[in-house]
Amino acid sequence: LFVSMLDVDLGEFPQMTYAEAMRLYGSDKPDLRNPMQLVDVADLLKDVEFKVFSGPANDEKGRVAVLCVPGGAKLSRKQIDDYGKYVGIYGAKGLAWMKVNDLSTGLEGLQSPILKFLNEDVAKAVVERAAAQDGDLILFGADKANVVCEAMGALRLKVGEDLGLVSDEWKPLWVVDFPMFEEVDGQFHAIHHPFTAPVAGVTAEQLEASPEGVLSNAYDMVLNVCELGGGSVRIHKQDMQAAIFRILNISDEEAQDKFGFLLDSLKWGAPPHGGIAFGLDRIVTLMCGASSIRDVIAFPKTQRGQDLLTGAPSAVPDAQLRDLHIRLRGGGKGVTSNQKSD
Repeated sequence: LFVSMLDVDLGEFPQMTYAEAMRLYGSDKPDLRNPMQLVDVADLLKDVEFKVFSGPANDEKGRVAVLCVPGGAKLSRKQIDDYGKYVGIYGAKGLAWMKVNDLSTGLEGLQSPILKFLNEDVAKAVVERAAAQDGDLILFGADKANVVCEAMGALRLKVGEDLGLVSDEWKPLWVVDFPMFEEVDGQFHAIHHPFTAPVAGVTAEQLEASPEGVLSNAYDMVLNVCELGGGSVRIHKQDMQAAIFRILNISDEEAQDKFGFLLDSLKWGAPPHGGIAFGLDRIVTLMCGASSIRDVIAFPKTQRGQDLLTGAPSAVPDAQLRDLHIRLRGGGKGVTSNQKSD
């Protein structure tokens, strides 16, 4: 499609693991046109008196990362404060910053309200780790790892757009090796879906014994910060599928009740199988340079699920409701599909 319609050869798609994408870009669909990357500095800030840094730096679930903005020292205090408000949307409690004005003068060449909490060795180590040069701006994210990834990942995109750092090219990639599960309040949830197979070599017993460290055989196709498609290799063994249901706190009885047809079928064997589903509207959006998929969908819906062109949803005749064995809760004639019924 890209060759025939845009005369663009996307070439060979590079691969990037999920862990690397989150570490460097704070996102599982990174925009590689943006040259900025997140850099971890928790090890440099563990012993500072500033609890905003030392707290997450000493927390196994915390993260302290910096983003070096080329030429960012020219930004005004108000502009930086606005970025602080922006990361607040993603749960960050604030945005620390450091301007690099003149590296040759040591600590005096740095400008930041947090310098009083850092000695010269620590400040110098952070600047070196960030590979900052004169005229750059260092932005800090310190919190739980998921908050830092989400907030700093979004900030990276916004700053890149605002300062014109994003190149005009196509940067595709495969993102692979997603974790099988994420743990929220002591409960495991499937990252993709509960029918995704783990990477080769993992047994059902190993998965059930240590689910938090297992990677899935799943993959996303990403292009210019857009996930074009996602897919996976599916589970084809009964014991593996049963183990995953148990990990997700679905009892054997509930699994048999809801998915017995699948579990029973898998007992008799199934070939390894997998695939990928593309979002055609996302592809067309990118190719057209549109800002929203609504601009390329033939019949876009409103936020209330209404189609203004066809007038859907429309009233349903009583006869059709009877055919479908639907009884209205409140009575009355006809019903639109967004009204409650049982």
